[in-house]
Amino acid sequence: MASSLISLKDVTYAYDGSPALSGINLEIHKGEYVGVIGPNGGGKTTLLKLMLGLLQPQSGKVSLFGRNITKFKQWPRIGYVPQQLTNHDATFPISVEEVVGLGRVGRIGLFRFATAADRSAVRHAMEKVDIIPLQHRLLSELSGGQQQRVFIAKALASEPEILLLDEPTVGVDVPSQAAFYQLLATLNKRENLTLVMVSHDVDVIVNEVTRVACINESLVYHGKPKQFMEGDYMAHLYGKERRFILHNH
Repeated sequence: MASSLISLKDVTYAYDGSPALSGINLEIHKGEYVGVIGPNGGGKTTLLKLMLGLLQPQSGKVSLFGRNITKFKQWPRIGYVPQQLTNHDATFPISVEEVVGLGRVGRIGLFRFATAADRSAVRHAMEKVDIIPLQHRLLSELSGGQQQRVFIAKALASEPEILLLDEPTVGVDVPSQAAFYQLLATLNKRENLTLVMVSHDVDVIVNEVTRVACINESLVYHGKPKQFMEGDYMAHLYGKERRFILHNH
């Protein structure tokens, strides 16, 4: 089995005594593309925040790259793309290249000048997501799909080994979504970048990812998409009356 990049063991978290996650045991291995799904309020975002160290488990243990998260310091190894609508002030006058450059801060440090290696990493990140032609444009001038590519490039600029994405297609028009998911698949397969994506789009999850993690306070399922669809997990997560039409891509 490939090495574990993220490990949660018996993790529990509650808000004001109300359980959000209970007894979560989950490992993310190098090279995986994991889709995290579940109903609203099921704990998906809480799970992501625990992985990022934004929340600390009230019981259990979270480890990153084999190290307890409370002692983990190598944060540039982890890229994060939050929901598009919470990423930025759309009126702020900042160029695409400047946004992507912010992704190097974790490696450069505050108040230090970028080196040639940093500038090269920024350009390489923009090349990976095909936004070089947009580098001098203002972020506010771009479409939702283009902006989300910029935020992925920003995350890639730190040269991470794993990328966490929280509902990445929120605010992105439908025609742009197909190209966006194709980009993620390319990063996973060609760049060997490990991906963890929280999404409400079950159709995309079961067709794109290599493993599915279903969260509804507890870990309902963790495994291959095909076995997920063949089981009765949908009813457990969303109720028996909900129906999904799934398309093969």
